[in-house]
Amino acid sequence: MGGYKMRGLLILSVVLFAAVGTAFSEGDGQPPKAVAVKGPPKELTVDLGRGVKLEMVLVPAGEFMMGDKENKPAHKVRITRPFYLGKYEVTQAQWEAMMGTNPSRFNGAANPVEQVSWDDCRKFIATLNAKARQQAGMFALPTEAQWEYASRGGRETRYCYGDEKTGLVEYGWFSDNSGSRTQPVGGKKPNDWGLYDMHGNVSEWCEDWFDGDYYANSPADDPAGPAADTSRVVRGGFWGGSAWACRSPFRDYNSVGRLGHHLGCRVAIVLAE
Repeated sequence: MGGYKMRGLLILSVVLFAAVGTAFSEGDGQPPKAVAVKGPPKELTVDLGRGVKLEMVLVPAGEFMMGDKENKPAHKVRITRPFYLGKYEVTQAQWEAMMGTNPSRFNGAANPVEQVSWDDCRKFIATLNAKARQQAGMFALPTEAQWEYASRGGRETRYCYGDEKTGLVEYGWFSDNSGSRTQPVGGKKPNDWGLYDMHGNVSEWCEDWFDGDYYANSPADDPAGPAADTSRVVRGGFWGGSAWACRSPFRDYNSVGRLGHHLGCRVAIVLAE
């Protein structure tokens, strides 16, 4: 992975952590100084200002079986480049730091933002890119394939921990344990790649258009969804949904302008070669 780099390196105030050393150091108000590391750092922290941070986890390149008997056909997909994904769902504090407003019904700074449309999420990302002084598109919504790959955390099971729904209470907020509302992010166990709330809490918008037949014709490498359709992909289940709807391969969709207190998002950064 040493051949990969981020497009642009100054992200407001960024602290990067790697297995060997610190990727950037700050001192005396001067620009961050690069320090040699072996490949991309495993975690990235973006300072959004006013004490609000955006933490991201490096997801390695690899391949997996996408879909299942219900979301078919199950097919092999290769994620050819590593990417960063939000360790948590975008919180209300993060949204307000970028947008100046909080549209959520279930208020709480550490709770995931909700009642946001796909269009709203794209505006959030555009603002994040502009304020971070990055090239357009550095931050993005994950593709559906990236999302499912990350949710599985290197496993082929229905959930990130196994196939039985009885264990879900330890990993996600859904109808059985949420109290009929969102909960602060990170309150349950992470998957094997260090990502939290990939099952439940809020449903997460993905970049792709939704087509129920897309899997039959999907490319094997980095599928990005159909060229156009009428709705966008939503993943992950939510606080009021069933355990079944929280499975990693479960697919859902909504119109791009849809608002709902079950709809939120998580951001990604794809590494350039």
